Amino acid sequence: MRPLLLGLLLALTTLWTPALARAQACCAGVSAITPGRLEPHEKVLVGLQLRAAHHYGRFDSKAHYRDLPEGSSEFDMEQDLLGAVRWLRRGQTSLQLPVLQSWRSARGTGAEFGSGLGDLSVGARYDLVLNREYRAVPGLALLAGVTLPTGRAAEDAEQPLLSDATGTGATQLSLGLSLERSLGEVLVSLTGVGAKRLPRQVQGLESELAMHYLLQLGVAYGVTRSAAIAALLAYSFEGDASVAGRAARDSGRRQLRASLAYSTPLVQHWRLQAALSAEPPLTGLGQNQSASLGGTLGVLWGWY
Repeated sequence: MRPLLLGLLLALTTLWTPALARAQACCAGVSAITPGRLEPHEKVLVGLQLRAAHHYGRFDSKAHYRDLPEGSSEFDMEQDLLGAVRWLRRGQTSLQLPVLQSWRSARGTGAEFGSGLGDLSVGARYDLVLNREYRAVPGLALLAGVTLPTGRAAEDAEQPLLSDATGTGATQLSLGLSLERSLGEVLVSLTGVGAKRLPRQVQGLESELAMHYLLQLGVAYGVTRSAAIAALLAYSFEGDASVAGRAARDSGRRQLRASLAYSTPLVQHWRLQAALSAEPPLTGLGQNQSASLGGTLGVLWGWY
């Protein structure tokens, strides 16, 4: 029994001691999956991200997919100012400030253009266990955030097609967990977030959105030591909203988004982010949300 016990003890010690090897895909994969996140060697990050999307359909309240009516169209643009700073070896705080524009048209209404500041988001991440810190344990991070209603809510919009609505109108508090593990040149990430939107007054009635949940799976592959490509699936869902204490039937939302992203360095301290994303136009995958095809391009500067 003594050799067996010694062998088990040695195996457990090997599994739970810190791993010295770091996968090459780790840093580049992190950037491809989460553009606004600091890489392990960075202390400060600032950047600008541009997004454009063409909407070709919509999911109704019963989750049926429908093409946009003849004579209708929608094209959205977004510019995000990103920033992040590391305040502990394992902790970082991020900020995202969006500016939105929307061009919409409908038969009988005509075309309109609206724009404005979106909702400001501030987030924090603390890595309880770093990726590859232990051979038998994946990286584990605690996520927290707050979104402030700095955008224009739908009830305050002035355009008939609500093209100038740029925010939810409610303060949002979120909490989540993130798991990640690098396996050679591959980085696998799984993130889950739950968000609570605080009640607000809408035309004299108390209105409250239901809890919002987001699940995201990302798989990144290190093309080179500092560049990576990633495939992502994100599923978000929430229940029916309530108005004056009563549930608004069939007002819930859900959406599945598939993305393909790429991250590569440009010059010292600078890197390029690019992504394509779409919501599959299949009945049952969405509810009270639009289906679109979009692209994102971002430039970020990180200081070591």
